[in-house]
Amino acid sequence: MSLLASMQPICSKRTTIDVTECILFQITPRELTLKATDLEISLQSTAEIESSSEEVSSFLVPGKRIFEIVKEMDGDISFEVSDASLRLQAGAVDLSLNIKDAQDFPPFPERIENLMQLDAGFVLSLLNKVAFLIPSNNSNSALNGLLLEINDNEMSMVTTDGHSLARITTNKYTLPEEKKWLLPKRAVMELKKIIEVSATSHVFLGMCGNQLVFSGPHFNFFTKLIADQFPEYAPVLNKEGFIPARLSRSEFTRTLKRTGCLLAGQFISTTFTFDKENLGVQLNNKEVGSLKESLSLFDFDAGSVESRFYSPYLLNGLQVLSGESVNFHIKNSIKPIIFDDTHDEYQFTFLVMPVSAVQHSA
Repeated sequence: MSLLASMQPICSKRTTIDVTECILFQITPRELTLKATDLEISLQSTAEIESSSEEVSSFLVPGKRIFEIVKEMDGDISFEVSDASLRLQAGAVDLSLNIKDAQDFPPFPERIENLMQLDAGFVLSLLNKVAFLIPSNNSNSALNGLLLEINDNEMSMVTTDGHSLARITTNKYTLPEEKKWLLPKRAVMELKKIIEVSATSHVFLGMCGNQLVFSGPHFNFFTKLIADQFPEYAPVLNKEGFIPARLSRSEFTRTLKRTGCLLAGQFISTTFTFDKENLGVQLNNKEVGSLKESLSLFDFDAGSVESRFYSPYLLNGLQVLSGESVNFHIKNSIKPIIFDDTHDEYQFTFLVMPVSAVQHSA
């Protein structure tokens, strides 16, 4: 059931080839292999079976239909394969499904070249820190993905929606030769689900032709890559001349949520004034109301700095930061605010670009 469930997002997507609505069953005396593809991402999963036949067989079954049927069956299921049908029996249930020839299924990726072994739980935690920021249908297709970079010093994941940027790095994993891959959002989201459901302790990262592969003990997940160039993001992370400071995350989060209540779906910036010991927050929506608050600001050793931000962008990042204290850097009204979250095994950076005075007045 879990194998069929993991393949539903893939076999349910419409493609130029109708047969991709099917799941490929490959049966050997001791193992069942299921394969699904939507021509962009592909998943192969295996399970041990008990079989009285020594024959090897392959056939196609409508993916959604067999999933819905198995979902309504209990206990162990016995399968019997004939030339034209697949018979399923469990208790008093006895039914059959028409099957198709396996030769109509698109060629599946083969010959995986594993590059490294990764801790599955750790990789999942990294993905969860940055995946929230991937847009779905940005006009710049390069933004609709996650940039995975590995070199001889660190591994990093970067996402941006054009307004904010999230980057997480770790020196736990390195490669002697620098690699960069831009994974589509669908691949990232499905990979997260697969790792969660599989409960595996590790995954292998590899290549298969021009596709990236994540493999576990009982699955291989393949994804094509976005060919477009990811934006050059390094300059915007440069904190030269920026002023460090610290805030209470819970207090700042509540303030931002209150400003969100006054936006009423409108793109209105909030003014933030950073002073020696206080952060002033001010929002005015002529149609709804206004807000003026003051928060305690710590370790800010500079004169007054004023900048404008769209508060939902800030709130998105705060929700994935850890700890009660929030560390950040600010410079002036035209530079981003940069949040840092450093741990023993990773460093997370989240930044938000300011709203210009022209946009504010508009």
